Order: sequence, then structure tokens, then C-alpha cells
Amino acid sequence: MFSKFPQRISVPFNLLGDEAKLAFRSQPGGITKLATVKNIPESDSYWDQVGIWPYILLFDSPSDVFSLISTNDVRRALYEAPENVATLIKVVTSRLFNLVSDHTFPTPPNASVASFATSFIKSSTGSHERNTNQEVLNCIRVLQRILPVIFEIEGDTGKFEKEVLWKKVVVDDFHEVDEAAGGPQFVIEDDDDDDEEQNPSGASSQRASTTSSSKAKTTKTLPSIAEKLFTCLVDLLFCCGFTLPTKIQVDHYKINYTIWEKGVGSTTDPGPSQPYENNRTEVLRLLLVLFSKQIYAPSATLFTTPSLYTLHYVQNTPRRDVLTILCSLINTAMNSSLGSNNHLMSGVTGRLPYNHLVFKGEDSRANLVSTCFQVLLVLLDFQSGSGRDVVTTHGENQMTGPTSRSNAFRYFIAKLHRANDFAFILNGTIAIFEEQMASMNNLLPGSKKSVPYMAETVIFFWKMIELNKKFRAYVLDSDKAMDILAYLFCYGLDLKDKPEQHGLCRAISYIVQSLSAERAFGQKLASPIKAHIPQKWAALGSAADFLIQAVYSMIATTSGTLSSLYPAFVIALSNAAPHFKNLSVNSSARLLQLFTSFSNPVFLLADEGHPRLLFFVLEIFDSVILRNLSDNPNLVYAIIHSHKSFEDLGTFTLARGLREIRRIQQAKEERARQSTGTVDKGKQRAEGEQEQGPHEEKARLLRSEQSSSVDLPRQTDSIETLPDAAQASMREDGSPPASLPTSPTAASPPTPQAHSVPSEKARGKMRAGRSISNDMTGSLEQLAAAGIGRNGFVPTQEWVTSWQQGLPLDPILLLCSELVPKVSELKASLNPTNANTAIMDLLRSANLEQQLPPAPPLTPRRFVWSDASIVWLTSLIWGEIYIKGMTPLGIWNNTSVRLFHVKHTQTHQRQITEAVTSVVGGLLRRTDSSQSVRQR
Repeated sequence: MFSKFPQRISVPFNLLGDEAKLAFRSQPGGITKLATVKNIPESDSYWDQVGIWPYILLFDSPSDVFSLISTNDVRRALYEAPENVATLIKVVTSRLFNLVSDHTFPTPPNASVASFATSFIKSSTGSHERNTNQEVLNCIRVLQRILPVIFEIEGDTGKFEKEVLWKKVVVDDFHEVDEAAGGPQFVIEDDDDDDEEQNPSGASSQRASTTSSSKAKTTKTLPSIAEKLFTCLVDLLFCCGFTLPTKIQVDHYKINYTIWEKGVGSTTDPGPSQPYENNRTEVLRLLLVLFSKQIYAPSATLFTTPSLYTLHYVQNTPRRDVLTILCSLINTAMNSSLGSNNHLMSGVTGRLPYNHLVFKGEDSRANLVSTCFQVLLVLLDFQSGSGRDVVTTHGENQMTGPTSRSNAFRYFIAKLHRANDFAFILNGTIAIFEEQMASMNNLLPGSKKSVPYMAETVIFFWKMIELNKKFRAYVLDSDKAMDILAYLFCYGLDLKDKPEQHGLCRAISYIVQSLSAERAFGQKLASPIKAHIPQKWAALGSAADFLIQAVYSMIATTSGTLSSLYPAFVIALSNAAPHFKNLSVNSSARLLQLFTSFSNPVFLLADEGHPRLLFFVLEIFDSVILRNLSDNPNLVYAIIHSHKSFEDLGTFTLARGLREIRRIQQAKEERARQSTGTVDKGKQRAEGEQEQGPHEEKARLLRSEQSSSVDLPRQTDSIETLPDAAQASMREDGSPPASLPTSPTAASPPTPQAHSVPSEKARGKMRAGRSISNDMTGSLEQLAAAGIGRNGFVPTQEWVTSWQQGLPLDPILLLCSELVPKVSELKASLNPTNANTAIMDLLRSANLEQQLPPAPPLTPRRFVWSDASIVWLTSLIWGEIYIKGMTPLGIWNNTSVRLFHVKHTQTHQRQITEAVTSVVGGLLRRTDSSQSVRQR
């Protein structure tokens, strides 16, 4: 009666199959055999139902595969018996291809539940119900595990991959031939990008010529494993019952190329996707693993040695598949607000504070959205080998852009043109930004979970405005343009103190520079910011006021750590300056503080690239003076108040700058000596202070305050942190400025503005040319030779003259010469209460058209892509993917990445959110990761 029960039950009814899974690690027939026994033939039982395959069928989740098959197992097998790894790939892919074409796949939902239950109970006969869905997923998971190790070991050569994954097999082909057929039946000359679905390669095709026999023996080339794998994965992405609802299946055709969700390219919703979200994520993750070959090649070979996997996918995928995949990924990402699969997080509980700490279930929706974003970014970013954009000539203008032959995904994203599609993408992006702002703008810190795919959203938005000019124009013409600006800056301000996120801050700076170069952007600056942003970053006034104060905060509060981003931010201000009107007092003061800090000799002489920042700031003032003088009395008054600083800059010499630096150094040394003496006499002074009266204590504090302010720049309202930042180089890695991924316009040396010739009276008030000063003393020469900046840059008078003569100071000096006497007269004749009002009235009515040169034409500096910037952004995207892949699976862990540098850091001290997590999460058996990895 009980003869069919298993003889040995160590776990009750062997319920979880843990013993069999552990045997996969320890038994001779498990994973160890892959490396210990060489040349296991493909017909060996190790590969079939009595060998390794039953173990793989036991894997219930991706974590099982990644925990039971380690990278060392795969690496050892590749070194000891690479032919076994090749056979494993062939067996797994062959089984995957057969399963997808099998009529039992996909397993119906009710059968899946039954098979899932019966898989827990293994009888002595080993019989169990088959679950083809689980088999397909396990094939995908095994490939996810072993491919990164192969990519790492192969490096640039790829001999193993080419032999196993890319080798095509030529076989004999016997077919019937029509004897009456004579020459070619058709020839396709596909020169039109839009007709490439018939022949993606664009090559001519013709039918083979006939012979006199009724049967002809020819050869045909079968696609490689990699090509068949891509085709299989595309089919799985649109398989009814696996990644799509079964109700849309037509007859017995289970593959239906239907866009996943409503949005771009689709006005109908195919049905609920929650049951299939995990399957979509698994398939997309394998695509990412295939594309990740790119991270195992050094950045120097990014353009010359393209990833065969990504190159094949962007160039050889049929147009129908490209459009369906592209729209499915975009719609899923932009519909991220649809909610989670976890019912506990829906309804009222989804709005409770700290709900993400109480309910720790896996969020399948968030995982899917993140993966969709990542695949999108990799495909839209890819430019390598023949996949690079093509330079085309239209008249006298040269334009660079993608084609359907270079990268079909970049090409078709640039071809989007419907207003409904643009509105859908813009609203989806703003919804993600608003969700992130809600997590930041809250009285309870950490009460709402931050968006896990915020970085991907920012970069995707950048790709959209870069590739699609119509979308960029749509965004800037909409009433949400300034809201996007506010969200980007607030997110950047939140990240500025996190060194591991400075790459994303750089991306934000280039986005702002790109947007600021558009005329429509400037026309929106007069409108207020309507977005709900954290109060600490809100600015009273217009969007122009917010832009100025946000840039000031990014520069002044980072102590030089973001110095390489200063050019992009200041150029954005220079691009927008012709449209500044009615700037507030606070914004005007911020601009003057930037000028004071950038003109400080400590900063100005520290690096060869620093004078360009001063040049751009002076351009901001010139644009306001020459275009909107009467509309900006607050800024004009601030310039007049600081007229001495501009006049001194007009006669600046190296000797004067070095004397100022020496004075600051001596003041610091004097304070250090006083501080040392104070420590030695601390006890005596403490006793003496007990006997001092209140008036004596106040006098002592005033003396101390006066002595501590001598090392500040000329104005007391300067940026406090920039003297320290001034000694930091504008370059983060010690490379020359040209190698930084900045716009070439930002790296170009300043050149004088081309103004029309002013009047004789105006010319008399401009600065006169002067000879080079040779009054440097020996100590100043030693100071200059020692190097001012941290990189040891040695300034010379010739270098100072080269940029000082090109500074656009003339409009500012003309303004000061005309208005300073009038303002001084009003101050002297009126009491302080009435003087300010009279001065403002004077500046609002000021008309200096006869004295000032005419405004030059608008020439905004756009961000221009270079090879260095492309490599940097590719590294940033893959760095984000790498970090996200560390948990929970660790897809690329313990592999040697060459595209970027991975730095392991210690975990930071726990914040209040982590404390709450420990209290609440402990009840729900939460586990924490003990280390974090950051991408620099």
C-alpha cells in the first residue's frame, strides 16, 4: 500500500525541494561535473532527463539559478573544459527553441498552478506534471548567468563566442525547381529607409537560376545560435499566455506582435498585464545581458570594436518588430504610474507614510518599468562601428543623425511626430518627476519611497530631446517647460552632495544647456514656476529667478566638487540672459556673487580654463545691458554698486593677482599663528573673560570678526565656499579640458564680442590698451612658478594678456561711466529712505542707446556631442544598469568590467528611514545588503 512512497524523507514530504537543489552543488552529476569531466558529448545522459536538466527544472526563481550556479563555477569550467560550456549553451538554447515552438507552451494558467504544486512532491518514480513556462524561464535564467562570465573572459577577442554563438552552419538543401523558370524573378533595390522591412540590409536579392533537372542540390546557411536567440526572444516578448493575455490570441497562432500597453502607436489596451510582468522582465533581462558585452571592452575601443549583439539587434531586427518593441517599451515606462502588482500597496494603504517599509513584497511593476527604461537607453545610446550616426549634407549645412540602417531604434524614435504621442511621453515623464518630488517634499523624511528609475527617466528625456527635434519644440512650447526645468534642478540639487551621483548631475547640466539654446526656452523665462517643488529650493519671482538661484546653489554649495560642470551651467545662464526681465534683488545679487568669485585671483589664476567662466558671466551682464536695460533695475544697480570690481578687472595684471594671493596667504598664516597662541593661552584667556564686561566682550568679538574677513574676495557677499573651490582644478580626472565630455563651445577660448563701432564719446570711456607690466618681484615670481592651482598650473603674463584683452567689459564700463555719477548724485542729495526709490526710477527710465553699441545677434552655445561625451554617457548608462543589477541577483557581480571603474564603498551611517526600516522590517523578516557599489 505504501510501496510508492519515497523511502527517505529528510524534509517533510520534500516540500521545498531544498535537498535536491543542494545536491546540484555537491553531487558528482551536478554543476561540478561541468569542469571536472572534459569533452562530455552532447549525447551524454548528463544533458538529458537523468543528468543536469532535472536539477535545472528544480529552480523556482531567478535567485535559485544565481545562487546555485556561481561565477566561479562557470569561470572554472571555461578554463578547464570550455567545450562543456559550449555544449551547455547549445543544449539550453536548443531546448529553449524547441519549447517555444512546442504546442504545450505556454502552459495554461490552471495547469501551471497544478504543476507548480506537484513539483514540490517528488515520488520515487520521479514522475511529475510538466510546466513548460518554468522550463523556458529556467533556460533564460541559465543563459543570464553564464553569458556575463563568457563575455568577461573573452574580452576583445571573442573567439569562443564567435565559434559557439555566431558560427553559421552550411547544410545541403534539396528543393523542387520549375524548369520553365529562367532568369531572376525579382530584384529589390532598397534605397528607401522606410521600405527596409522587405530587405533590412538594403542589398539586392534574386532567385537562384534553374537547371534542367527537376531537383537541384544547393546549400543554405542556417542562422547562428545568437541570431536564433534574438528571434526567439522577440517572439517570447509577444507570446500570448506568456507575456500577453491569451484573449488576444488568434486561432492557434500564439505569437501576436501587439503593443503591450496603450500609448504611442496604440489606442487600445490589450488587457491586464500583471500576470505577465515577471515574464517580460525575465526576457528583457536576457536582452540586457546580451547587450552587456559592451561593458567588457575598454572605452578606447568603444567605436572600433562594437558589440556584435547590440549591432545585430539595432540593424537586423525587422521593422515591424522594431516598432512594436519600441512602442511597448516606451508605453510601459510612461505608464509607470499604473501601480504595483502587490495588492497590499493599492488603495488607501498605498498612500500611508512608510508603507514601503511595512510591505516589503517584490514590486513586479517597478522591476518591469526599470528594465524597460534600461533596454530603451541601451538601444537609443548605441553608436559604435557601423551603428554610428551618419553625416548628411543639406545645402551648405551638415547634419548628423541616425538612419534605419545604422540604428533603427534611434531612427524611429526621431521619426515620431504626432502631438498625441508627444503629449503621452511628456505627461508620463512629468508624472515620474512629480512622484520623485513627492518623496522629497515631505514633512516626514523617507515616508515615501523614491522612484527607483528616476535616473533612467532623466537620461531618456535627454535622448528624446536630442534625437527628436519636434519633441523638443513641443516640450518648450507647452506650459510644462519650466516645470521640467524645476524638476531637473531639484533632483540635481538633491544629488549634488553624493559623489557617486555626480555623473547624473553632469547629465542634468548638459540637458539644461541644450534647452537654454532654444529661443522658446527664453520666451518662457518670464513665467513663474508652477510645479510643486521642495520649499528650500523654491525661488520667488519668475522662472529666470529660479534658474539663476538654482545654478548658484549648484556652484556655491558644492565646494568645487562639481567644478567640471560650471561651464555648462554658466553657459546656460549666458544663453538665457538675453531674455532676462525684472530679475529680483536676490537673483541679481547671486549673479554678482558669481562674478566676484570667478574674478577672484585665487580662482582666476588656478587653471587655464577658469577665465572662460568669467567671460561667460560678463556676457550675461552684457546681454542684459544691451537688450533689457530698463527692465532689470535691480541687476543694473548691483553692477553700479560693484563698478570698482569691473574697473579693476579692466587693468588686471598677473603681478596684481599674485599680490592679492600673497596677501590672502599671509592673512591665513597670521590667523593660524593667532589660533596657536590662543590655544596656548586658553586657560588665561578664559579666566580673563570672566572679568570682562559686556562692552569689552563685544569689542573683542568685533576685532575677531574683522581679522577673520581679510581672506574673502573684495565683496563681503561673495560665495563662501569658492576660495576653497578656487584651488580645485576645473577637471576631475587631471585630463586636459578638451578631453572632458563638455560641449566644444564650452571648451573653446573666449573671443571678443563683435560690437559695432561706438561713438567718440563712448570710446573715450572704454578701457585703453596697455602694455604688459613687468613689475613682478622675486617673491611673486616664485609664487607663480610654484603653481597656483592644485594641478600645478603656472600662469604667465602673456597668458593673462591673451584672455584679459578679450573680456567683454566695454558695455559694462560704459554703463558705469554714464550712471555711476547720476546714482552718486542722487544718494548725496536725498535721504536714504527716498534715495533707493529715486535710483530705481532713474534706472527704469535710463536710455543709453546712443552711448552703448548695438546688441549683437543671438548666438547661443549649444551642447555638441563629441567622442568623449558619447563614451561618458555610455559609461553612465551601463554604470546605472550595473548598480541596479547588483541586487537581488547580482547579474554582473564578480566579473571584471572594463568600460568604467567600479568602486566598492562602505555603507553610510543609517538614516532615520533605515531606523524605521529596522524596526518595522524586522517583523517582516527583512534582510539588508551589507555593501554597496558605486559607479564613478
